[in-house]
Amino acid sequence: MPLTLTPNLSEPGKRYFQAYTPGDDFYEALIETHRDLTDEQSSLVNAKLVLLLSNHVGDLSVLREAMNIARQSV
Repeated sequence: MPLTLTPNLSEPGKRYFQAYTPGDDFYEALIETHRDLTDEQSSLVNAKLVLLLSNHVGDLSVLREAMNIARQSV
């Protein structure tokens, strides 16, 4: 399974009228997750989130591809 690089966010049962809306909903939830946290707490939440989502994806080749792409722009 190759890494999906096109927008692919949705919420089951929810209809979106704009293609960017699911991304906005995700970004809002992500910001809310970090609200009122210290920088250290926020970094810990990010690390936990990466590990949880990586476990959900499960495919090591996809995860390696994502890590390589993420690192390229740093």
